[in-house]
Amino acid sequence: MFNAILWGTIAASATLLGALLTMYLSIPKRLIGFIMALGTGALIGATSYELLEDALMISGFTEIAIGFLGGALIFTILDIVVSHRGGQRRKETKPFRESKAIGTGQSNSGLGMFIGTVMDTLPESAMIGMSIASGDKVSAALVVSIFISNLPEGLSSTVSLQKSGYSKKKILGLWLVVVFFSAVSSGAGLLLLYASNSIKAITSAFAGGAIIAMISSTMMPEAYKEGGPIVGFVTTLGMFLALFLHHLG
Repeated sequence: MFNAILWGTIAASATLLGALLTMYLSIPKRLIGFIMALGTGALIGATSYELLEDALMISGFTEIAIGFLGGALIFTILDIVVSHRGGQRRKETKPFRESKAIGTGQSNSGLGMFIGTVMDTLPESAMIGMSIASGDKVSAALVVSIFISNLPEGLSSTVSLQKSGYSKKKILGLWLVVVFFSAVSSGAGLLLLYASNSIKAITSAFAGGAIIAMISSTMMPEAYKEGGPIVGFVTTLGMFLALFLHHLG
């Protein structure tokens, strides 16, 4: 349990790091696009090599289909709801266009982006606990992949919160709450240790489906928008990194 909470905290701390970088440094948008692309490839690889591969080893294709497609569907529904509240901009490096809109609408949009980021982060953290439940140690590929993908979320969502009028102290407090619940989510994923193989497979595939839906609808489009065609190669590097870490472990 301690290992799951520890590694879940480390992976989620990238959102807090992203917030700090946004507050005190000027990060080029192109660089953020490359980070998103690297995180996209790493998450695709980690989902394929860790979650789906392990699930197939302990169950049948039916369980994988139920979990994987169900995870993608549930995430998509929630994403639609959050997007209507401004959360669709949570991966953008420049979340707001210059406008005359002020007050409640902008505040809601910033909070919506934050909620969307939480929705992305918690399933990723649960994946860490699931990986420990399926084996005897944490997956380096998962931790690195999740850390890389969380960094641009912290960057972009913090910009939106600042433009919504949130103080630095309040923003840091919000990200500390995210790190805390991510650690809890990782620990909860470890509870699968006592579940049947079918439940383990469905749950792991469910998380994988949610992750693939998330990166397809948010990270990939924004990475290309900011990084250009070269992000295709960077994404490939991310997937290769996940493969390397998977076999290294």
